[in-house]
Parts: sequence; structure tokens; C-alpha cells
Amino acid sequence: MEAGLQFLVSGLVIGTIYGLAAIAYTTIFNVTGVINFAQGDMVMLPALVGIAGFEAGAGYAGAVALALLVGGLLGALIDWAVVARLRGSALRTTIATIGLGIVLQGVAVLVFGTEAATLPGPLEGRQFHVLGAALPGSSLVVLATAAVLVGGLALLFQASTIGLAFRACALNPYAARLSSIDIAAMRRLAFMLSGVVSAIIGVIVAPITLMQYDTGIAIGIKGFVACIIGGLGNPLGALVGGVFLGVVESFATGLVGSGYKSVVAFVLLIGVLLLRPGGLLGRQAA
Repeated sequence: MEAGLQFLVSGLVIGTIYGLAAIAYTTIFNVTGVINFAQGDMVMLPALVGIAGFEAGAGYAGAVALALLVGGLLGALIDWAVVARLRGSALRTTIATIGLGIVLQGVAVLVFGTEAATLPGPLEGRQFHVLGAALPGSSLVVLATAAVLVGGLALLFQASTIGLAFRACALNPYAARLSSIDIAAMRRLAFMLSGVVSAIIGVIVAPITLMQYDTGIAIGIKGFVACIIGGLGNPLGALVGGVFLGVVESFATGLVGSGYKSVVAFVLLIGVLLLRPGGLLGRQAA
């Protein structure tokens, strides 16, 4: 019983990270139709910058602020340097993001090297217990941050003018343009928002796992799988898909072995595509 609770708690933590990565994917996809395969590297690079800031004496708060700033600027740079120049072709832009991810990994190697680094969290070394399951302080930070972030994004998307413009661009870009919505500005804002969300993921993941130039690859892949499982384009589905994936992975790792962790993700992906192509919460084809 206690082992099962521990698997569940661990799965919720890692699944929350996958879900946030999936939301970052969804934010860009809904406005542009582009699947940003550099998303994981947008998690890695701001986190490494934040860690460098912390090691330089900026403190934890300063490191977080620096990472968020870099994340937002990185999103704007990607939009300006790549997406805006390939506008009109979501497919070409999606393919370009694959190369962009490799470029970001190269930049990380040149600037920070290949050594792994970590960022001590605010609850470093503390441990809590929930119904007999151990919950490290860093994991509690992940869950609390995710709750605040998801709540804030829900308010932004559902109860603000910007959120209304985002939804208009997602539903009908042509009608949104006729309604005087600046599509280019919304696209850039979507990339900046996705960059900030990615930076937050990097900051909360860094105390749990070592961060290096290729750490974002796994996060990006699992975030994309979570998107498909939950329903591409559905923010709530993205979160649900991530949590579902994390919990199943955790139980599979604990009961079968860690060697099957990645296999589980792709088995779930294939199963969803075969049985429910629109995802758990997505629209199904008639």
C-alpha cells in the first residue's frame, strides 16, 4: 500500500512537469499551428543561465528572475529569427524547430560546457509525508508552482482580453485579423509566454535532476507525448495527459523496472493514436 502511494506521489510530480511542458507546446500550437520541437531546449537554456546566475551570487530569487527573463527573450528571438520568416507554412516552421533545438544545445555546450549542474531549491533538504508517502521539498515546490501557474494561465486564457485574442487566433485566424487583432503580435506573445513557462519548468526541475545541454530532450519528448495523449490544442488535456503519463511511468518503473520507462510513454502514445486519435479530452473525428 505504501509503495503504491509512493509511486502515485512520484508520478504526480513528474507528470506535472510533463503537463506544464505540454501546456507550453499548446500555447504556441493554438496561435500558430506550429509544433515547437525546440520546447525542451527552451527549458534547458534558461535553467542553465539561472544556475550560472546563482553561482555568480545572484541568490535563488535572482536566478529565477534571470531564467524567466531569458525564457521570455528566447521565445521572442525564436519568433523573430525563425517563425516570422517562415510564416504561412506551419509544416516548414515545425521542421525548422528541430534544427533550432540542436542549435540551442550547441549554444549551451559552447557557453556552459557539458558538465551537469543543479540549482538548490528553497526547500532543499526538507521532506514531508503524505499518507505515508515521502514528498521531498523540491517536489512540493513543483506541485505548488504548477498549481499557481495553471491557475494563472486559466485566468489569462479565459478572463482577459489577451486570452480572448489568443482563442480567436486559434479558432479562426482570418476572422481575428478582420477584427483588428494583430496576429503577429499574438504569435510573438505566445512564444514569449511559452518561453516563460519553459523557464519556470527549468527552474523547478533543476533542484530535482541535474541540468545540462541535453536535459531538455527528454522533457520535450514527454511533453509532446502528453500533448497527444491529452488532446493537441487543449490546455486542460495537456495537463491531464502529462499527469496520466507520469503516473503510469512511475508505476511501470516501480513494478517492472526503470528500463521500461521510455517504452511506456510510446506504448501509450501509439495506443491513444489507435483508439482515440483526438486524445483523451480532444475532439474526435466523426
